[in-house]
Amino acid sequence: MSSRPSWLAGAALAVGVICIAWSAIFVRWAVGVTAPASAFYRVLIASVVLLPVWIIRRPRAPSKRALALAALAGLFFAFDLACYNTSILETSAAIATLVGNVAPFCVGIATWLLFGQRPRRAFWTGLAIAFVGVTIIIGSDLRAHPTLGVGDLLGVAAGMWFAAYLMATHRARAEMDTLSLTTLSIVASAVVLFGICLLFRSPLTGYQPKAWAALLGLGLISQVTGYLALTYALGSVPATVSSVVLLLQAPLTGLMAVPLLGETPSRSQIAGAVLVLAGVYVVVRRDPGASEAVTP
Repeated sequence: MSSRPSWLAGAALAVGVICIAWSAIFVRWAVGVTAPASAFYRVLIASVVLLPVWIIRRPRAPSKRALALAALAGLFFAFDLACYNTSILETSAAIATLVGNVAPFCVGIATWLLFGQRPRRAFWTGLAIAFVGVTIIIGSDLRAHPTLGVGDLLGVAAGMWFAAYLMATHRARAEMDTLSLTTLSIVASAVVLFGICLLFRSPLTGYQPKAWAALLGLGLISQVTGYLALTYALGSVPATVSSVVLLLQAPLTGLMAVPLLGETPSRSQIAGAVLVLAGVYVVVRRDPGASEAVTP
């Protein structure tokens, strides 16, 4: 365990959760900005901050395999953000953030199928609970919105892509330092998202000042500050603690969305949200390593 002061690590964990909880708020505040464009600026701003630091530090040159894994992680993270940001614009910010936390289940299933590591019974119990919750949420949206629950499904897809990102970064960590992996994968994400913006003809200029301010907040607060704080905290805070604290991100987004976005969840959505959080909690409580898969 690190010698960092426990209060400082705890404070960093709280800061990280709060910063990331703002992600959906910033995306919704960036009025006139498409989902791929807001995702692109999120990682572009982070790249502008991290790349000079990486160049100045001049870490050991990574191997070709490590570079390929970092690029693959960046590809997965780009798809994650594209789906997540689209989900935010298609459904409520709280629900998009909530269903995006299915990553622990995706990691468990992928690990079983790819590496033969059969999940524990608690995993299947948590999966069943969360599945019921997601079904209730999607059913509620089917009745209330004409988009046929597409926002909810994209949120689930975002969680799947984030799980793939986590697995790729886990493989790359054995051959690359944290700063190099973070920087190179983020740069790769920016390249991929720029291509997606060109493909869907998403305008990258002409925004109002408030939209630019929201994009800056998305890049500097949610991405750079949020993830740096979490990285610092997870070096000292026990996984059993961090896994539970990270679950607060979804309800925190929901609470902020009420006064900031005017979103009021229905009773069905609240019931579904409680079940999803309960299911994720069952998984991460039994498998502390799954805590890494709770942040979108």
